[in-house]
Amino acid sequence: MDPSDAAQTTGNTRATGNTRATGNTRATGASSGRLLSIALILIFDIAAPLVAYKLLRSAGPSAVTALVLSGLFPALGVAIGAARNRRLDVIGALVLAGIVVGTALGLATHNARLVLVEGSVPTGIFGVACLGSLRAQRPLLFSVVREFTGPDTAKGQEMTRLWQDEPAFRRDFRVITAVWGVGFLIEAAVRVVIVYNASAGIALAVSKFIPFVFGGVVSLWTIGYGTYRKQRSIRLAIAAAGLRADVPQQQEPRSVPPN
Repeated sequence: MDPSDAAQTTGNTRATGNTRATGNTRATGASSGRLLSIALILIFDIAAPLVAYKLLRSAGPSAVTALVLSGLFPALGVAIGAARNRRLDVIGALVLAGIVVGTALGLATHNARLVLVEGSVPTGIFGVACLGSLRAQRPLLFSVVREFTGPDTAKGQEMTRLWQDEPAFRRDFRVITAVWGVGFLIEAAVRVVIVYNASAGIALAVSKFIPFVFGGVVSLWTIGYGTYRKQRSIRLAIAAAGLRADVPQQQEPRSVPPN
């Protein structure tokens, strides 16, 4: 498995779901699972919060109340995803933590901007965790990708084997993890800047699309990096093969028959 192919899983972890079945059933289930998860994201993470906020504001509640109530839909989406997969993954846990922190701060201070900042909490935490894991035995991104791929699947086992046997594979995953970590921190910072420099409605709308923008940019970089590394490995292999072909083979001395 190429590191870029594996790392792309983090860009749509909630859209891929847990696909550990085998054979044709696994392929069919994975495809339908992706479509269902994408639909859930569009409904509960984007459309429902924006529509609910607009309707609530039109009905009269304060911006804080509207934001807190509209934040229930992403939490419900996480709950549905956890029920489907029969477990709460790390991404979902971070999303729920951000919602709880933002809601608590908003209700305690009656400050709408603090409610909106909740979206930066899981993003920032994940970015710091990615960078901090670079000194660990395995970078966080490798563990997350293998978990969503399935440690017991063919790809998961291949990832484990490559990590154990290929130093280049380990180096590539550390580089990719570092880039994703920095990307998450930049995204979190941009969201905070937007929250404190725009109206609550605009900040809410922008915050729903920023993760897809940053995820797309970093995913494209990951694909390009993986392609470059793969081509470089091929060129080095060809060069090494040519070098071996140019080295003259030492001929064994012929034995002289006795007189």
